[in-house]
Amino acid sequence: MYKLMLVEDDLRIAQAIEARAKMWKYDVCCAQNFQDILGEFQAFSPHLVLLDISLPFFNGYHWCAKIREISKVPIIFLSSAADNMNIVMAMNLGADDFIAKPFDYAVLMAKIQALLRRTYDFADDVPVLEHRGALLNTGDGTLVFQGAEVDLTKNEFRILCCLMENKGRVVSREKLMERLWKTESFIDENTLTVNVNRLRKKLDAAGLEDFITTKFGVGYLVK
Repeated sequence: MYKLMLVEDDLRIAQAIEARAKMWKYDVCCAQNFQDILGEFQAFSPHLVLLDISLPFFNGYHWCAKIREISKVPIIFLSSAADNMNIVMAMNLGADDFIAKPFDYAVLMAKIQALLRRTYDFADDVPVLEHRGALLNTGDGTLVFQGAEVDLTKNEFRILCCLMENKGRVVSREKLMERLWKTESFIDENTLTVNVNRLRKKLDAAGLEDFITTKFGVGYLVK
């Protein structure tokens, strides 16, 4: 289930968008504390943000800029102030789309789906493995979390891919080494440990603490 954050102070519009998004099986968070949108964003870790311009305390431009300081997550502005100046300003601050109010909810959902597909490559022919909000694209070897890409080496990608394919189950060290052997990247047990530890540090730095669990004497798992 993919997560949408809605920053909209018009309760009628917020409830209508939330109801329609839930019909499409999205997990929706409607902002509550308009003084700390960035804090709510970090706590929820959405895959996409819907953002109005006119908000209490600070406007949507302010929060768009703050989000862009820490994340590349897709942002769609929703506003009745749809003149050229506002559209250009939104795009210059890092928005991915601008939808004028009033809008058709079916069109909004279509735009959300298209943007998610372009951003995270949710194409049927390119499997994406998902766990705890982390998206591993097996087509190009990229890992995305909270809209930011985590740089992985080839061996780190292969290890993580094997673990996420078997999430909830322990993967033996032997199976991981066999996975890497088949790619003609032979490594011994000590090198496997070094690769896993480096991968863990990258995941921790990206906000995915304790993503990989060690089962001593057996192997590793994600759960």
